Amino acid sequence: MSDEPLPPVPHTYPAGCFFPTLADIKGKHVTVMGLGLNGGGEATVRFLLRHGALVTVTDMKTADELAATVASLQQDPSLPHENLRYVLGEHRAEDFANADCVIKNPGVKYDGNPYLAAARAIETDISLFLHFTRAPIIAVTGSKGKSSTVSAIHYGLCQAGFTAFLGGNITVSPLTFLDQTDESTPVILELSSWQLADLRGRKALKPKIALITKIIPDHQNFYHSMLAYVADKKLIYADQRKSDYTIVDFDDDPAADGGTLITNWGNVFAAETKATVLRYSKKPLPPSVRGIWQDAKGTGICRPPAALLSESARTRGKDTDTVLRNIAVPGKHMRLNVLNAALVMELMGVAPEKTIDILGRWNGIEHRLEFFHTWQSGNLTVRFYNDSAATVPEAAAESTQAFGEPVIFLTGGTDKGLDLSPIAQTLANPLAIQPSATYLLAGTATDKMLADFAARGIRHNGVYQSIDDMLARLKADIEAHKGARGSKVVVFSPGATSFGMFQNEFDRGRQFKEKVRSLFA
Repeated sequence: MSDEPLPPVPHTYPAGCFFPTLADIKGKHVTVMGLGLNGGGEATVRFLLRHGALVTVTDMKTADELAATVASLQQDPSLPHENLRYVLGEHRAEDFANADCVIKNPGVKYDGNPYLAAARAIETDISLFLHFTRAPIIAVTGSKGKSSTVSAIHYGLCQAGFTAFLGGNITVSPLTFLDQTDESTPVILELSSWQLADLRGRKALKPKIALITKIIPDHQNFYHSMLAYVADKKLIYADQRKSDYTIVDFDDDPAADGGTLITNWGNVFAAETKATVLRYSKKPLPPSVRGIWQDAKGTGICRPPAALLSESARTRGKDTDTVLRNIAVPGKHMRLNVLNAALVMELMGVAPEKTIDILGRWNGIEHRLEFFHTWQSGNLTVRFYNDSAATVPEAAAESTQAFGEPVIFLTGGTDKGLDLSPIAQTLANPLAIQPSATYLLAGTATDKMLADFAARGIRHNGVYQSIDDMLARLKADIEAHKGARGSKVVVFSPGATSFGMFQNEFDRGRQFKEKVRSLFA
């Protein structure tokens, strides 16, 4: 018999919401666990105060670290500040035990947390929103491509004439737009595995459309196994009905198994969901499978449910619609995200011709293969791309292949318990496009990359303790080749986090852009 401890049973919350109506918030003592700097905690505090709650904000970050968020709240004269108190730099047990309800930060584990264990009731900004809104929900989760996918969907629906809203893990709390939603306003929610875990048992998430992007090992420093990570992802479709849609991957990806011997998570999801299943693929789907794929020209072909097929396809005796041409964003993985956005638009009744026009104009989003600066060095034009939201190695590896030409590759950072070898495997693959130069940002993930690089004989231009040092060396190296002509692409795609250097991947991306614009003016 093994002496290994059994994995903890995931916590299940009671069905429903602690606050039956918005009016029930008034006068309640509510503790907000985690004010943060990304807007979610602040939005929750504002929402609760405006509905009459007595709010205690507690955060392990200090007042100095949270100064920007605190100032934003304190400088708002519309808020009843007499109903707000702060406990910063620590948590106190009594603030949890004495509260009527605790609003939990999704990044905090419930298991083994003594403060949450003392709470009488726990909600999140997502659970509150889902309880009170009547909007049709389009929910998206996965390991990579979530933010690009939800942003493309939001852009597409808005351009098609919908009043649509976007929130969730993309750093916009849906509580900020709750009062603007109704049965006619689709809401697109990006949901992390942690946010989904906080919905287990509540029966609150019943999306009209649930979409799971590619699954790869991620957050293995937080989860005890790949199976536990995926179990939280599955909650996105747990309470769907047959009239809803679940969109999942069709392509095999052995790298996604995480030691589970599963080669295609999409097949697992498709077998479990009660909703109507649609698939997405980088190659043509079999005639019996409905969904969307890219043909050899990169054109998006959609085979929707028969009832949703366009009139033009029906009159031509076809069972497919062409819904994408001339996509502007670079990279196969980014184009797959746009492909899924086109499928969602089809399900929402947008005509294929309109989808082609709309998504052909979409240029991507901040921090995800984001083009932001051009620099001229003699006869050489250098284009800079910010891919700071690439926090898994597979995404960083794909960024080196996204442009169809060798790139100057800036990567590395802090380990989060992942296998970093996909980066080295790509750089050592003779069939792949090799970077013209590679620069590494210091960190524990970079240490693992260096071992992989050494084993495969991959050269790099150094390891740098800061973005400033890395960019200074990059500029010197470019300027050393004064006779160079043509163009170069520089892509910053860490494939890791950067704990200690930056607040998060968005802060990292913003700082990178600021430093590039300053140094390469």
